[in-house]
Amino acid sequence: MADSLVQENKTPQILPENTLKTLVPPVAVPRAVKPAPSRYRNEIAKYIIRRSSACTFCGKCAEVCPYGVHVLKPGYKLFLAPHLNVCIGPSCQQTSHYCIDLCPNKALKMVENPMLKALGDYRWTPDIILATWKMAETGEPPSPDYNYEYELGASGGGFDRLKFKFPEKPPVILSDDEIDTSLELNRRLDDRPQIKIDVPWYGGGMSFGSVSNVTQLAKARAAVAFNTFTCTGEGGYMERMRPYDDHVITQVATGLFGVREETIQRVRMVEFKYAQGAKPGLGGHLLADKVTPAVARMRETVTGISLFSPFPFHSVYSIEDHKKHMDWIKHINRRTLVSTKVSTPADVDMVAVGSYSAGTHIIHLDGGYGGTGAAPDIAKKNIAMPIEYAVIKVHRFLVQEGIRDKVTMIASGGLRTVYDIAKIIALGADGVVVGTSELVALGCLRCSRCESGRGCPRGIATTDPELAETVDLDWGTQRIINLYNAWRKELVSILKRLGIRSVRELRGRTDLLMHLDYENKPVNPK
Repeated sequence: MADSLVQENKTPQILPENTLKTLVPPVAVPRAVKPAPSRYRNEIAKYIIRRSSACTFCGKCAEVCPYGVHVLKPGYKLFLAPHLNVCIGPSCQQTSHYCIDLCPNKALKMVENPMLKALGDYRWTPDIILATWKMAETGEPPSPDYNYEYELGASGGGFDRLKFKFPEKPPVILSDDEIDTSLELNRRLDDRPQIKIDVPWYGGGMSFGSVSNVTQLAKARAAVAFNTFTCTGEGGYMERMRPYDDHVITQVATGLFGVREETIQRVRMVEFKYAQGAKPGLGGHLLADKVTPAVARMRETVTGISLFSPFPFHSVYSIEDHKKHMDWIKHINRRTLVSTKVSTPADVDMVAVGSYSAGTHIIHLDGGYGGTGAAPDIAKKNIAMPIEYAVIKVHRFLVQEGIRDKVTMIASGGLRTVYDIAKIIALGADGVVVGTSELVALGCLRCSRCESGRGCPRGIATTDPELAETVDLDWGTQRIINLYNAWRKELVSILKRLGIRSVRELRGRTDLLMHLDYENKPVNPK
C-alpha cells in the first residue's frame, strides 16, 4: 500500500481514444450483496448490556439470544467481546428470548449506550450513522426492530422538517420489477452519447489527498457495480482508476490541479467546479499536512505546502468564457458529457440558465452542509443557500424558460439518506450526488478531523500510508455496494407506496411532501 501511494502518478501520454481502451480494458464488478461486518471487534451499538457481579457465567443469555450478542468462551468463566451492535434493544422485550428477563440471577440490564452522546451531530444523528453502518454491513434497509430514526435528523430544519404524505393505500399496486430507478444524463439531444445510470445518484468529488486512494477506488468500483459514476475531485486522476474510466467523472476546478488532456480523453463525463457549496467564495484548500510526496506528484506541486484553489476561475468572467472552456473539453473528448458544478447564491437560477446556454449537459447545484469535516463551519452554515431552496427555485425558473426537459439538474450538499434523495427529487432535481454517506458506510465517525493527514482515526480521509492500509479495498467496495443496494430497495419501496412507476415521475411532485411546521397548524378562519 505504501508503494502504491508513492507511485500513483506516471508520466502521461496523449493517446488516441481507442488505444486507451485497448491498453487497459474496462473491468466488471459484481453487484452481489455480501455481508461486510465492521472492521472493529466491538462496533458502537445503540444499546449495551451491563452485567453485574451477580452473573455466575451459566451461559443462559448466550443460549437464548438468536443474534449472537453474548459470547461465552468454552472452558472460561468469562464473556468475551459481546456483539452489541446486533442487539435489537427494547424490541426484544416482546419476544420469548429476552435475555434480561431470562437471566436466572437477574444480572443483566439494558441501557442506551452513553457513547451516542458523543457520536455525530444534529444533522448526522447517531441513529442515521448507525443505520448507514447497518445498511453497509447487510445490504438491506435496517429492520424496524433496531429502532433507528433515519428518515429525519434533529437539525430542526431542511430535510428534517419535510416528510412524504404517503396514502393509506397506494393508488396503484406495483411490483418491485415495475419500478424504474434509472436516470438519463444527456437531454440536449446533441451528438453526445445518451448515458443512462441505474440509480438516480452518483459519487461526489473527493480527491486523492482529501481521502485515501483506497477510498477513491472503493467508490469507483461500487460505481461500476451499479452502472453509475464517481468523481475524482480536483486532485488529479490515479492510474489505478484506469480500468474504471467509463464510470469516472474527472473534475476541472479553479486550481487546475492534476488536469491533463490525457485524463480528459479517458472519461465519459467532465465536471467544471466553479464553487463548492460547503465553502462558496473561498475556493478549495488542502492543508500542508496532507500534501505527501504522492499527492504532490499527482497535483504537480511541492510536498508539505498547503494548496489553495482560487475563487473563481480567473479565465471565466462571462457565459462566453464558460462556453470556451466547455468547447475545449468537447473538442478533446468527443464522447464526453459536461457537468457544471456551482454553489447556490441568490441568483442561482440565472447561473443555471447561463450554464445551459453555454452548452452544459448537467447543472450540478451544491448547497451548504456538504463537504467533508475539512470544510469550515462558518462557511457551510452561513453562506450558501440550503439545497432544498435552491433546487425548487431553479426547477421553477427552468420550467418558465421552457428548457427544464433539455438539461439534467443534479443536487448535492447535505443529502444523508435515501429519504433525502427522494425529497430533493420531489422538490425538482433529477438526481443527486452523494459523498459523506459513502464515507460513513466505510466507518466514518463524523469526528470532523478530515483536514489532518493523520487526523482520520479510521483511515478513510487520510494520506498517511499506515492509516490507509487499515481499509481493505474489497471490504470497502462491498460496503458501498451494500449501501447502494439498501438505498435502491428503500427507494423502490417509497415509489411503490406513492404509486409511482419511475423516479423520473417523482421530479417536482411537491404535492407529495408536507412541512412539519404546518402539519398540525390550525386553519385561519379568515
